Amino acid sequence: MSMKKRLLILCLLVIQLPVYASSFDTISNFITYSENFASSGQPTEADLIDLAKAGYQKIIYIALTTDNTALAGEDEIVLKNGMQYLHVAVDFYKPKLEAFQTVTNALNATPNVKTLLHCQINLRASTFSFLYRVIFLHIPMEDAKADLDSIWIPNPIWFKFIKDTLAHYGKTHACDKCDWGELDFEAD
Repeated sequence: MSMKKRLLILCLLVIQLPVYASSFDTISNFITYSENFASSGQPTEADLIDLAKAGYQKIIYIALTTDNTALAGEDEIVLKNGMQYLHVAVDFYKPKLEAFQTVTNALNATPNVKTLLHCQINLRASTFSFLYRVIFLHIPMEDAKADLDSIWIPNPIWFKFIKDTLAHYGKTHACDKCDWGELDFEAD
């Protein structure tokens, strides 16, 4: 086979590979981790309709419904568009292991269901996603941390939550290529 034909076949194969990049540019901090799992900030009603059309089957909301940027009637919009809806109230200033476990139980119960985990701007959701991916999906810490870093550097409250949650599951936040910055020294 000629080099030209090999290159053409390679190009065609690359074009057909699944792409996990987001087409949801209107949703703040939307990040796709796999073909079945993404996290983001607050979607609009139009975004939720688009998510349903894109094959999302479950929406998990982990902020407070009283937040001034929460979407009124989100549960109804999600259900009307044929998706499942779960709300787990997570106080930004007091995240709880029990809330994380509720979310991970829902994710683990339906691993092949295309799911969006979201909050207001993807701080809570990206942190829960980081922990879920490291603890349950066994994604290398440095890879999951790079995705978390693309959204935010956790504040001391959330850094402690990360350390405590990882410890609960027999893991540590330490990894050779992970830079937690000054938080790493403040929490000790």
